[in-house]
Amino acid sequence: MPLKPETVDQYLENGCGRCEFGGTPQCKVRPWVEVLSSLRSIINESALTEEIKWGAPCYTYAGKNILTLSALKESVVVSFFRGAELQDLENILEKPGKNSRFARYIRFTDAERISTLNSAILAYIREAIELEKSGKKAEASKDVSLEYPEELIQIFEAKPDFEEAFSALTPGRQRGYLIYFSSAKQSKTKVARIKKFMPKIFEGKGWNER
Repeated sequence: MPLKPETVDQYLENGCGRCEFGGTPQCKVRPWVEVLSSLRSIINESALTEEIKWGAPCYTYAGKNILTLSALKESVVVSFFRGAELQDLENILEKPGKNSRFARYIRFTDAERISTLNSAILAYIREAIELEKSGKKAEASKDVSLEYPEELIQIFEAKPDFEEAFSALTPGRQRGYLIYFSSAKQSKTKVARIKKFMPKIFEGKGWNER
């Protein structure tokens, strides 16, 4: 298993380090290096601090997580931790999944869209920073189903990339996990189950898949 990156340059070269494809042509980051680099340049024009968290570029303000930059199989996304609270004047924010409570992302599949949305990206970042500076507590979108174990919701809030990975699962896989997690009687058992199956969820697998 490849080592997880410590810098964004390492991420662009070898990927997130979560699977055996890191540093190989099969790594999902490899086809998107140009798009990722262009978005990185725009984000770095803002007041955000560049870091690596959860194996991917994460941008913070005064120690608070604002957004992540990551490669999916068929696109690159700029994901705002509190995107559900942004005004979205350009109507470009998407839910990672139908049950996503807080995260929203802007999807990119080519460099042309980046140049078109350059100013909008910076405007959304400024709004996200001001939202964090306001001290307002995060509020989930009201149109999102909350039929999830509270323990899972708390982990989603702490690990937005995990929420994205869970939301990317097929409905059947999501349902299987929810039934399995919720069947535990004690909260600590639910948390243990969630943490145990995080690697599978990041791999896109169901709870009973090898």
